[in-house]
Amino acid sequence: MGHDCTLDGDETMQNQETKLKKDLGFWPAISLVVGVVIGSGIFVKPGTVLDYVGGDSSLALLAWLLGGLLMLAAGLTVAELSARIPKTGGLYIYLENVYGRFSGFLSGWVQTVIYQPTLIGSMGLYFGLLVGNYLSLDESWHLWIGIGAVLFLTIVNSLGVKYGGIIQVITTIAKMVPIVLISVFGLWQGSGDIFSSATFGGSKEGLGAAMLAAMFAYDGWIAASSVAGEMKNPARILPKALSLGLIVIIVAYLAVNLALLAVMPASQIQALGENAAGTAAGLLFGEVGQQIISIGIIISIFGGLNGKILSYPRLAFAMANDRLLPGGNFLSQVHPKFGTPIRAILLQILLAVLFMVLSDPDRLSEIAIFAIFIFYIQAFIAVFLLRKRDPEWVRDKGNYRVPLYPVTPVLAIIGSLFVVFSMLTHDLEGAVITLLIALAGLPFYGWMKRKEKLADQ
Repeated sequence: MGHDCTLDGDETMQNQETKLKKDLGFWPAISLVVGVVIGSGIFVKPGTVLDYVGGDSSLALLAWLLGGLLMLAAGLTVAELSARIPKTGGLYIYLENVYGRFSGFLSGWVQTVIYQPTLIGSMGLYFGLLVGNYLSLDESWHLWIGIGAVLFLTIVNSLGVKYGGIIQVITTIAKMVPIVLISVFGLWQGSGDIFSSATFGGSKEGLGAAMLAAMFAYDGWIAASSVAGEMKNPARILPKALSLGLIVIIVAYLAVNLALLAVMPASQIQALGENAAGTAAGLLFGEVGQQIISIGIIISIFGGLNGKILSYPRLAFAMANDRLLPGGNFLSQVHPKFGTPIRAILLQILLAVLFMVLSDPDRLSEIAIFAIFIFYIQAFIAVFLLRKRDPEWVRDKGNYRVPLYPVTPVLAIIGSLFVVFSMLTHDLEGAVITLLIALAGLPFYGWMKRKEKLADQ
């Protein structure tokens, strides 16, 4: 496949990957899954989800539950790919190995140019928004705070994967504090009607749009597979981290939403938006408690942002090694001292900052979800293809196999098709923009193929 197709005189991807330091064990891996996913979404999206279903809390909770089950089916399915192909690059590497060089390029291009920088950008903007609100700063500061956080974490993660891993473990532990406190005390002390079906207005775009918003809060779990080349034993660690991490996330998300609805009516959560969790903390714990919980929420988003900056640039690094990005020889270099793909990191951050300046966080997050789900579907189908090509894998009991096969991957495919359809009906303009950016990569692919052909002559 694509790994053997580098130009003469260039190092192979395998040799480049050996330069990456294998410093990540199980706990940093599961912290990456939980830490990347539990960032801003659980604290800023409950109001959006409620708004899309017109304030119907029962439908909102259903959107969170269905979104979680879809992501669990997806994670369990992709875990089999990660066990079979434990290399740096994640989804790009899986599709390249199964479908060939062009499919790998297209997925990697969309992730590098749209999906990853928009998610980094949206989380940076949410971070700036909440920090600005906490410090009562003028709105003009929000963007700069977000950009400052992105640049700070870029420096930390450029100095070594272990430093980003340490931040990830610490912030993942810290972010569970507000989640546990709000969930436990909200359900214990709250007396609101959680499952109210009364509507209080809103955009009323339907369950599909609500699920799309919830997907932002759940997405990011595949980030752990992007750093497989820096894990000590990825074939064993990744499936466990993905499976256990997603179960923890689903429970946490449902608990927080139930607690918020027990403390405040749906209409108030809608009105408060990203400030709903902090307000609920104030009602439960008083002003001091609200301050502590608000800081915990900010730390949570900071940790999620760190996880994205730690993991996402590895895909650009993998593509550059395969000479499938313009300037591949430049972007594929690993820093000789720090052992990090520093140039690939800078590429992703430059794009992220550009998106932060040009758009708002909600729009960025939803465009990103549509972009990635097109390729998730291909990844789920890949499990069927690999089982057909290599039936011995399934017979070896030591290998990870997706539970309840073929039901689990089929559910992942059906759910993903639903998300894509929902995006087309909910935000056709955003979907078209995403597809146009994807198609814009085709001339680059053709140019690089011609360059390779000339070099081989």
